Amino acid sequence: MTQTSVGSAAMLGEMLASTGYLADEGLATVGYLALSMERPLLLEGEPGTGKTSLAEALAQGFGLPLIRLQCYEGIDASQALYDWDFTAQILHLRSVEASGGAGMSAAELESSLYDKRFLLARPILKALQQSPAVLLIDEIDRADDEFEAFLLEVLSTYQVSIPEFGTVRADTAPIVVLTSNRTRDLHDALKRRCLYHWIDHPGLAREVEIVRTRLPQVPALLAEQVVRVVQQIRATDNVLKPPGVAETLDWARALHQLGRAELDLASAAASIGALCKYREDTERVSAALSRMLG
Repeated sequence: MTQTSVGSAAMLGEMLASTGYLADEGLATVGYLALSMERPLLLEGEPGTGKTSLAEALAQGFGLPLIRLQCYEGIDASQALYDWDFTAQILHLRSVEASGGAGMSAAELESSLYDKRFLLARPILKALQQSPAVLLIDEIDRADDEFEAFLLEVLSTYQVSIPEFGTVRADTAPIVVLTSNRTRDLHDALKRRCLYHWIDHPGLAREVEIVRTRLPQVPALLAEQVVRVVQQIRATDNVLKPPGVAETLDWARALHQLGRAELDLASAAASIGALCKYREDTERVSAALSRMLG
């Protein structure tokens, strides 16, 4: 399947479902619009709600390479765009010198040092070179203002200028998915460039469907019991990190691995590390499990 073969939001939803990713109507619609309008898709939401997984599902469904840029504090353009292989350049220079200069002028020698074979493509440049591709810019909220400005420029033209090399532009615009856990607000200029969607935790029925789709080996009763407990935990305000869908899947998988066909207190408590990742949450959820399952 190619990018242009999706003719509607419903078709995109079906394609994503074939990979195991169940998108609701709103997400399927904004995803379809981002594809048809060749606009980046900015996804915000709590950790574990499926933002990164959507990019993975798009790559799988379209049969495209997934190129991921993981953002972090202090990331700059060179780490996202390109760098030069300094060691290889030095070896090349020594080789030319050993051969007596190979009849090259100083200008020709300098030019040869910036040949394509010495160019180290980082994720953004790689996506432009390999497009069509899916470019996942993960956790953009961890980067700083300067990086956002650089990213806005690239996403406006899908091309970059490398002083020693020239301009690299994508023949086909990559599918770009940006994710944010909203640890800080992004600038309006970047948001205006993108289509936006907030991904919330799914409701009971949809989350059960997700578990049954992704983990068909898990008994239906166990899947429903796990999701009901997770939904109740999310509804409380006393956990540091409400479990996401990823944790729901991990917990259901862990219980199935223990050979359980339904949820019981002993197994739930023993496998709580698949659901909670903070000591305080482990203690609070264990107490809640005693009330719910005891």
